[in-house]
Amino acid sequence: GQHDGGDGGNAFDKDGGINKDKDPNNDHVVPHRTSLISNLTFPLYQHMDSNISNTSSSFRYSSVSFLSALEGEEFLGSSANSRNSSSGTTAEGTTANTEPNMEQQSLLLLPSDATSSALAKAYRSLAFQTLADQVKSSVRSHPGNEWMFLLEKVEEQPLRWAEELLPKKKCGPILLERTPVRMDLSHSCWSDIFFLGMDYPEAARVINCSVDLAVQRSGEGSINNDGGNGNSDACRPIPPIECRLQLTTANPGTIKLTSVDLKSSVLLTHVSQVFNYGADYLGLLKAGLVAAGIVPLGLEKICATEDIPLKDLLSVMMPTAGDNTCPYGLELTTNVHDIPKGSRLAVSTNLLGSIIAVSMRATRQTSSASLAGGLLEPERRLVAARAILGEWLGGSGGGWQDSGGLWPGLKLIHGVTSQKGDPEWGVSRGRLLPKHELLRGEDAPVELLEKLERSLVLVHGGMAQNVGPILEMVTEKYLLREEEEWHARHRAMEILDDLLVAFK
Repeated sequence: GQHDGGDGGNAFDKDGGINKDKDPNNDHVVPHRTSLISNLTFPLYQHMDSNISNTSSSFRYSSVSFLSALEGEEFLGSSANSRNSSSGTTAEGTTANTEPNMEQQSLLLLPSDATSSALAKAYRSLAFQTLADQVKSSVRSHPGNEWMFLLEKVEEQPLRWAEELLPKKKCGPILLERTPVRMDLSHSCWSDIFFLGMDYPEAARVINCSVDLAVQRSGEGSINNDGGNGNSDACRPIPPIECRLQLTTANPGTIKLTSVDLKSSVLLTHVSQVFNYGADYLGLLKAGLVAAGIVPLGLEKICATEDIPLKDLLSVMMPTAGDNTCPYGLELTTNVHDIPKGSRLAVSTNLLGSIIAVSMRATRQTSSASLAGGLLEPERRLVAARAILGEWLGGSGGGWQDSGGLWPGLKLIHGVTSQKGDPEWGVSRGRLLPKHELLRGEDAPVELLEKLERSLVLVHGGMAQNVGPILEMVTEKYLLREEEEWHARHRAMEILDDLLVAFK
């Protein structure tokens, strides 16, 4: 249900704001912590010897109750109430004390180490699966995405290729999408992780900028302030992510995926192959086609009983009505220019955004009369929502600020409280997608941006790290309301405010 504050496990009041109770030695809110063990009465076994107990039954359980962290009400209980079990009435109508004695206390059954470990692992997995389901539900409910989940037949595919892409000879024109990466100046302690942004939108604040890169290796010379490296224009900053899409007669009825930087290519002939993200190194490209609607997600459940040829799907997408043939195949080629893995520039998310954007253009899901030009704000938000879906499908992980490369320039991205009519209303305090505010004019003068461009040098230190375990650790500490991390989050928010003031 919707988080509405209270006394247990939450730092929000009943109006959705922050509790006013503070640590006298600290300026930040100290969230209430709860413990499952402190709210649990374990089963109590008694001997069959009637001398031990005055109860009518020689074998009973004490009550097991979970106290609500919010209102203190019992969620689960047996017929006996643990609060009132200290006294009872005998058959003669006299009151007898049934408080467990020392011998009974020694019979208290606690779970073993192995059982506790198994329970901890199970509940952890359940918690993260619940968070994943919450994100997927919001993505599914986002306007423009519902049909992809509901489609159950190839014939129901509503998308059609733009006629400009149809080959006049062997190959059609190439549709090229170039996308920058994002660099965050402050992320307020990973506050953009999907669940954190949806549970605590007030603290979800990020400053990031979209950047083109002029990549140079050691020993290739220095970069001048104008982006060149002396006598050559070859090292001027460019968007480092490229996606090329075209229809071709070379392999009709198939989808060919190629990653230039990964040196990998695969030819797909059936729909089930698209949903097999772990079969090769091109799972992200497959997830992009699924999230863009070219291979709708609803077809995945059909593949369990029927392996559909891709030619059946591609023939439906031909713009000529009544044409059941499939004379063309689809080729998608991506290239990430000289960015090492684990660069922390959100390459995977922006690559997904680039694939989704070029696919939406190719199937006329954008409002532009031509295939070129920038995306409108509603289209950017739709691409961002689908990129989040692609992350969950492809397993790349990340947060909502990672798709910041879809928006130009320097920007403040912050969480938004869910309102009536939002898919998240009644489910979470905040919306899945944040609000992007471009910093310009008084908030970020042109002189500031020019100075940043001339002075920033990005250095790769040779180390790479999988961000997935880090995000899981941050989420765990947030769910447990770890005090040190909570204060650090608020200190990071103060640093972000200082940056916004310094920009002016």
